[in-house]
Amino acid sequence: MNAVAPCPTVTDMNPWMIDNPQVQQMVGSGNAILRVGQPADIAEVVPFLASEAGGWVTGQVIDASGGCFLGPRV
Repeated sequence: MNAVAPCPTVTDMNPWMIDNPQVQQMVGSGNAILRVGQPADIAEVVPFLASEAGGWVTGQVIDASGGCFLGPRV
């Protein structure tokens, strides 16, 4: 079994970020790519893992976070 680990993403599951650019900037500033995640950023990872092409990937947590788990920025 595999898992996808996104960082906070602008979706209905995080309504506090929708239409709130200040919050999105604050959350995104901690990511390596300096922006908050969008559904399209993560959308291609899941079908890849479920496809034949991803069939050899097993028991992994795929970090689809834009780098928010890399540690503090210096």
